[in-house]
Amino acid sequence: MKLKSVLSIAIIAASLALTSCASKPKKPELDTVNADSKVKDDGKNAGLSFEVNGDSDSNKAGSLRTVYFDFNSAALSAETKNALNNNVKFLKENPTVKIQVEGHCDERGSVQFNLALGEKRAKGVKEFLVAQGVQGDRVTTVSLGKEKAVAFGHDEESWSKNRRANFVVSAK
Repeated sequence: MKLKSVLSIAIIAASLALTSCASKPKKPELDTVNADSKVKDDGKNAGLSFEVNGDSDSNKAGSLRTVYFDFNSAALSAETKNALNNNVKFLKENPTVKIQVEGHCDERGSVQFNLALGEKRAKGVKEFLVAQGVQGDRVTTVSLGKEKAVAFGHDEESWSKNRRANFVVSAK
């Protein structure tokens, strides 16, 4: 008799658990981005809109593109300079846009070392942009070191994706 009661209770508990896990219809998400925070495409941005707080890592910063660095280096390669020249073009075509350049590193190295290297990368990118005619007060920099990885493997392919400077739109 006790076994029958325990079994009945277990079945009822399981039934309740399963019915409470049933999927509920999702409520439509509210758009928390203000309608004016998006810039309309005027043909200069290759059909891409961009948002305040949009970043180049997620392709939400218009045609601004993330640039990459060699291991333990803040030097701008020819490929990096080409990408930055496209970013300069975008910034000149959108003179009210302000950006933050984030310097990033891979997981190797100490926190202090990577913060310093990320800062060199971000500042080097800003110096390049300013040398190409972008107003310095439109560009801020920050180092995030190894704290905001985009690839989580422990190999060269992942590390190379994390050694970067990305661009965040801070004002339109």
